[in-house]
Amino acid sequence: MPRFSANLSMLFTEVDLIDRFEAARAAGFKAAEIQFPYDLDVETIRRKLVEQDLRLVLFNVPADDLLLGGEGLACVPEKQGMFREALALAVDYAKVLRPDAVNVLPGRCLDSARQTEYLSTFKQNLGLAADAFSPLGIKTVFEAINSLDMPGFIVDTGAKMLAVQDELQRSDIFLQYDIYHMLRMSEKPAEFILRHARRIGHIQFADCPGRGQPGTGTADWAALFSAIDQSGYDGWTGAEYKPSGATSTTLGWFNHYDNR
Repeated sequence: MPRFSANLSMLFTEVDLIDRFEAARAAGFKAAEIQFPYDLDVETIRRKLVEQDLRLVLFNVPADDLLLGGEGLACVPEKQGMFREALALAVDYAKVLRPDAVNVLPGRCLDSARQTEYLSTFKQNLGLAADAFSPLGIKTVFEAINSLDMPGFIVDTGAKMLAVQDELQRSDIFLQYDIYHMLRMSEKPAEFILRHARRIGHIQFADCPGRGQPGTGTADWAALFSAIDQSGYDGWTGAEYKPSGATSTTLGWFNHYDNR
């Protein structure tokens, strides 16, 4: 079965972020990811990881107003200076925390007439990120987010991710494949993962619909986790779902599928 990491931005929210490291380790996780770790001092995070013998495998470059309904950062031509500042902050954290990968969220374009311009800006910024993280031995990843939950997102399908990767032709830029988002777009994640595993740097998941834990939607998790195993993908698989109750009560899937 896959190696599972706990997304501390979405799981164990019953306690403050600083206490979620301990909660994840107590639940049996050996790795964690955080969407945006910047509210915590980087040395505090490092100490928590050491104390809990926990590996931090992923975090995101800051994305400005993306989660508040805005366009975000990485694709907006007028925000390229802000992106460079955000990237510098992410690099400072990466130098200390040494994650496996750092995610660059493409963002969205709310003016369809500028779609091509926004996509071009994103590709430029994604290249800048790879230039910064590759010397540290850290993968640069980017993800598609479904355009039903987040209208205007400029990369919203597996095909669009592959197209960006094909155009850039860089061996240090990988896909972050989120099973929930691609199910939401009516894609077939098991088939995609089996076909493109070598191009994927990180996988995340939640059930669909609802974005809850496995078992709350219609996805076939035995088949999906088996496909990840069969594909040869060797990274971590991140639980990034909205727990239907206290996180500890939603981990039946983990206790069933995790190889501890």
